[in-house]
Amino acid sequence: MTETTDGIDDCRLLQTEEYEVLESIYPDYIPNAVSFTTDGSLRFEVPIELGEPCFVLINDEPFPSGNEHESETLSLSLLPPLLLHIILPANYPISQPPVIESIRATHLWFPNIAKLRSLLIDKWQEGEGVLYDWITYIHDGQFLNDMGLRKGLVLRLHHVAPQLLAPLLASYEASAKNTEFNQNSYPCAICLSHFKGSKCLRLSCQHIFCRSCLEDFWGLCIKEGDVERVGCPDPDCVKRNKQASEEEVARAVTSDQVARWRWLKEKALAEKDPTIIHCPMSFCQNPVPKPPVIDGKESGWDRLRTCSKCSYSFCEFCKRTWHGPLSACPISVSETIVLEYLGHPQDSSGRSLIERRFGRNNILRLVAAYEEEQLNRKWLEASTTACPGCGTHVEKSLGCAHMACKCGIHFCYRCGQRLQAANPYKHFSTEGLPCYGKLFDSESVRDGEDWEAIFMEEL
Repeated sequence: MTETTDGIDDCRLLQTEEYEVLESIYPDYIPNAVSFTTDGSLRFEVPIELGEPCFVLINDEPFPSGNEHESETLSLSLLPPLLLHIILPANYPISQPPVIESIRATHLWFPNIAKLRSLLIDKWQEGEGVLYDWITYIHDGQFLNDMGLRKGLVLRLHHVAPQLLAPLLASYEASAKNTEFNQNSYPCAICLSHFKGSKCLRLSCQHIFCRSCLEDFWGLCIKEGDVERVGCPDPDCVKRNKQASEEEVARAVTSDQVARWRWLKEKALAEKDPTIIHCPMSFCQNPVPKPPVIDGKESGWDRLRTCSKCSYSFCEFCKRTWHGPLSACPISVSETIVLEYLGHPQDSSGRSLIERRFGRNNILRLVAAYEEEQLNRKWLEASTTACPGCGTHVEKSLGCAHMACKCGIHFCYRCGQRLQAANPYKHFSTEGLPCYGKLFDSESVRDGEDWEAIFMEEL
């Protein structure tokens, strides 16, 4: 009886010593130490650090054989912790191994719990503590190799909903890295002082600066309108013109400064890109970029622009409400663009700029339509006369110069003047008028025939 009691006391002493070692090495992995002193149970929350970033492939089947299975891929260096509930028997570690009550993976990313439990138990040797080995085995991700889940830098996981698990794993890694960053101290490369990570900002290039320095530097650049310098102040990044993202700017300066920075960026982009057109709505004026050309072919749909701010859809040529890919713009609008284009010498930078802005094929179509319209106008002016009432053009081949339009207007074909419906021939029989005696043109009389002007006396 005494030997048994002494053995239990020795085991208890060894358990206490092992626990104190674990508490000193992995204090963050033991969320509740009170239970150990009462019933010998321990709870560990052990995160998995993969070391180098691994290519993680998540499938909805353990061994997918076709493309019909869902899968997600991402790069990770951290995995959510495994929660271990362990009870230490009175005879541990001399004659009994620890009892694993449960193993649970956060977000249920690791389903093969039974196999992991077996691997952990196999590591126990009679008379020796095994808890430290277990934690290290899980923390370093060695169990993933032994289970055949990780080979090199490729990790394969099985989950019933890969599309749900992938963002959870990515979110955990981002949160864990941010927590670690906030707890450590870093030197600012501008003021050379050391600050906690919570007082610093780590940019996408991994350079770290205190928020105060970035706020002063970026705020001054935004105030002066020099948004090209709102980026990483490190000399190497300055040479590469490494600019800050909107998320990084928002974490360092005020909301008003962010709004001004965004406006300056859009203004600079509009000045560099000739394809950008400002929204024609007077209350908006937001820059609207040219949509991408589908299949490398230009069409009437390329004229469509939709403002991301006010959702107004309009034609990039006439700036009016979108009228479809087939309906032409008003001639006055397209003519302005064509005249500007034709005003530049052929193969000049001015023409190239307009072609980039509206599309070369679109411009060539407008030019062809404009030239055809000009030829039509010249022919109409030379060969027809417009009705002074409705504007319909009339071509006369033979007959007198008195015209009666379908709209009810009578007019002179020679001069286009409106005639009296009751006595239209007075215009041709009144001396002193330009068309006096010219009711018939000489060209309208057949060759070889004699003719003379007909004078109609006023009734």
